[in-house]
Amino acid sequence: MGMHIIDREGSLNHSASFAILRSKQLLFCAAILIACRPVSAQQAPSEPSDKTLAQSIDELREQVQELRATVAEMKSEASEYRSQSEELRKELEKLRGNAPAPVPEAAAPQGGTTSVEQRLSNVEESTQLQAGELRTQYQSKVESASKYRVRLSGLVLMNLFRNSGFVDNQDFPTYAANTSNYGQRETFGATLRQSELGLEVFGPTIAGAKSSGQIQVDFGGGFPTDALNGVNHGLLRLRTASMRLDWDNTSIIAGQDNLFISPIAPTSFASLVVPSLGYSGNLWSWTPQVRIEHRFSLSEDQSLSLQAGILDNVTGEPPALISNRLPLAGESSAQPAYAARTGWTRTINGKPLSFGASGYFSKQHWGPFWDASGWAVASDWRVPLSSRLELSGELYRGLAVGGIGGGVGQSVIFSSNLNGPGPFFRPLNSAGGWSQLKVIATPKLEFNAAFGMDSPFSTDIHALSLPVSYYPQLLTSNRTEMANFIFRPRSDLLVSGEYRSLRTTQIGGLNTAGQVNVVMGVLF
Repeated sequence: MGMHIIDREGSLNHSASFAILRSKQLLFCAAILIACRPVSAQQAPSEPSDKTLAQSIDELREQVQELRATVAEMKSEASEYRSQSEELRKELEKLRGNAPAPVPEAAAPQGGTTSVEQRLSNVEESTQLQAGELRTQYQSKVESASKYRVRLSGLVLMNLFRNSGFVDNQDFPTYAANTSNYGQRETFGATLRQSELGLEVFGPTIAGAKSSGQIQVDFGGGFPTDALNGVNHGLLRLRTASMRLDWDNTSIIAGQDNLFISPIAPTSFASLVVPSLGYSGNLWSWTPQVRIEHRFSLSEDQSLSLQAGILDNVTGEPPALISNRLPLAGESSAQPAYAARTGWTRTINGKPLSFGASGYFSKQHWGPFWDASGWAVASDWRVPLSSRLELSGELYRGLAVGGIGGGVGQSVIFSSNLNGPGPFFRPLNSAGGWSQLKVIATPKLEFNAAFGMDSPFSTDIHALSLPVSYYPQLLTSNRTEMANFIFRPRSDLLVSGEYRSLRTTQIGGLNTAGQVNVVMGVLF
């Protein structure tokens, strides 16, 4: 308050002084002009005519009148400045009367109010810190062909891994395999094909809704077979690409997006091409869909959401051809898949407490007289146990849901013995889920431990004579345990280490494997 009063007083004095000085300068200039005019007239030709002299006198008289008017105007302006200064001085006196009396620095208690120098030092340190944060967060704009804003983001991720046992995929294994189809038992490697690129565009407001779009890709689309060391040249793969219209409480989403009936996943940077614990109880799929979401505010800290939509009817089997797209079993039914979810969320100490329930339905046509009705029900939860602990997870029960990761990715099974008794085709019942405990040690360091399991029903498997799947082996269960730490020294840097254990059963035995994964990443 004191500094504010001083500034106002200084500005008043400055304004008044400037007005007086300006008046004096103008008066001085007027006097010089009046004095100099006769001299210039005397320096005229020695014998001027009477007419010329009369004209000069008239001009001089007019200039003197103009100068008098200017001086009168300046006097009026100076008087106005004095009046304004007097009013401001009165206001200043009132402010001084209301301001609290300053406490002498010598009277301040020990350990109490800090000195002015200390305050200035603290302000300087805070300013430097904020400037550093702004430099860290600064990003140059991405130019777009349209006038709308575009944002580029991504992740450069390097994984160093060592596997023990046989696995389906060296760099991000999802199940343990036997010795007949896969590599060596002990392996070491490195990959960057889990790196990601993303673009977001923020469009105009349409019918009161904010429009936006996004696309995200990685390099997990396979390998070029004609390149030396092709395993290090991962092919570009589409993950998600969607468009949104967002009103205050309603959203419409169209495109290839996450499986909205399974909104959460275990935290891991060792497995991004396939979400962590995929095919071990974590339902997932990036599939084309159209859905609508509506949110209800129950109170200041509680909300309810409803989601429903149609999805591309995927069933889990690989494409028949590389270049041409042929209909899969779900698409051959001439119907989309249908899904819905409801979720409740409440904020506790700044963290979400949430529960959700979901449903899924899929008609499938696998061949003449081989039809199936796939379905799934699921639940998910996220519970903050304390400010540093969080428990999350999902459970599901379904039939013929290999397209969304259930049944260890298997929707149906077949009998390889076409001459045997009983049926030759059977939809596969399965159940599974996962759970994770997160420990936030510091704002930069967290630990995660998770367990997941997926179990096709043995009654379906044993109902067929010599059952087989579209996998190399018919998998009868899959279990994964994993533990990791994630350290973020800065918002754009991360270091992580993870251990993963796999236990997979198939017709004829149990397979086990493990992986140690060291992760280094840069986010932008």
